[in-house]
Amino acid sequence: MTCHLPVVDRSQIPGARQAAAAAAQKAGFNETDAHRAGIVATELASNLVKHAALGGEILVRARAGEVPEVEILALDRGPGMGDVARSLTDGYSTAGSAGTGLGAVRRIADDFDIYSQTGAGTVIVVRLRPAGSVPPASSTFEVGGVSVPMPGESVCGDAWVSMSDRGRVIVSVVDGLGHGVLAAEAATAAARALTARTHDTPVEGLQTMHEALRHTRGAAATVTMLDLRNAVLNVAGVGNVSVAVVGHGTIRQAVSLGGILGHEVRQFRQYQYPWTAGSLLVMHSDGLQSRWSLDGYPGLRQHHPVTVAAVLYRDFRRGKDDVTVVVGREAA
Repeated sequence: MTCHLPVVDRSQIPGARQAAAAAAQKAGFNETDAHRAGIVATELASNLVKHAALGGEILVRARAGEVPEVEILALDRGPGMGDVARSLTDGYSTAGSAGTGLGAVRRIADDFDIYSQTGAGTVIVVRLRPAGSVPPASSTFEVGGVSVPMPGESVCGDAWVSMSDRGRVIVSVVDGLGHGVLAAEAATAAARALTARTHDTPVEGLQTMHEALRHTRGAAATVTMLDLRNAVLNVAGVGNVSVAVVGHGTIRQAVSLGGILGHEVRQFRQYQYPWTAGSLLVMHSDGLQSRWSLDGYPGLRQHHPVTVAAVLYRDFRRGKDDVTVVVGREAA
């Protein structure tokens, strides 16, 4: 789950630092490396206060495992950066400060990405791993996403999964019915069921989720399986989780059938779509507006998928529900 922290004034900066450091320790970072995460969150939150008149938000997501990782995002709709490269140079500032913040963040980060538009705002993505750890093996398909609870809720009723299995890339988004703790329990149960075993088709994945959710309030979900070698995307969905294949100037929306996993599903059916090099896979819960578009974001497609997901979340969220946006693409 993503920790979501609005930042509109300086009093909220310490909270961002504490959340990032706590997430890092929970993921398995030692105290020194967790402190690095806190420094990054402090710098990013400080920039939101200094440069975005309405502030912005910090998103923190930690992943435990063989190589623990913390992902920290800063999003705003401020003035943006006319010259990103110059803004990353030590000594450059538009707010009367020392001008070392973003440059320091980039040096501390293991992975760093930034997308900014003049007059439209900025998204910054930082990933941190423990010092001396071996970076995860590069993948032929990159996936990133954000999952944020409905305003006023402490947990998100959505979940998402990305994994590889027998040469296929499997990505799923689950939207627990309603919101809050019970929705989160349903979404988590579905995600765990999907990852606990292998499946030959997306339909089999949905059926596994369906059985696992009988004791919960239920959920909507879509499972995609991408076969890059044969250039096909297989999709099966129940409920209001959307899938789109975004080409250059085209968007192909996938079909999802009605029902509630765990309760009432009339049929499971798989659909197949062609996959072309350079396409983006975009999946989202209904917390995102259906009429989103990447047309007004020059160069965004070339950024990391989590950056694309963060921009879509920032600009097209409904604001009245949990929202999850997941984006995938072939590695550059």
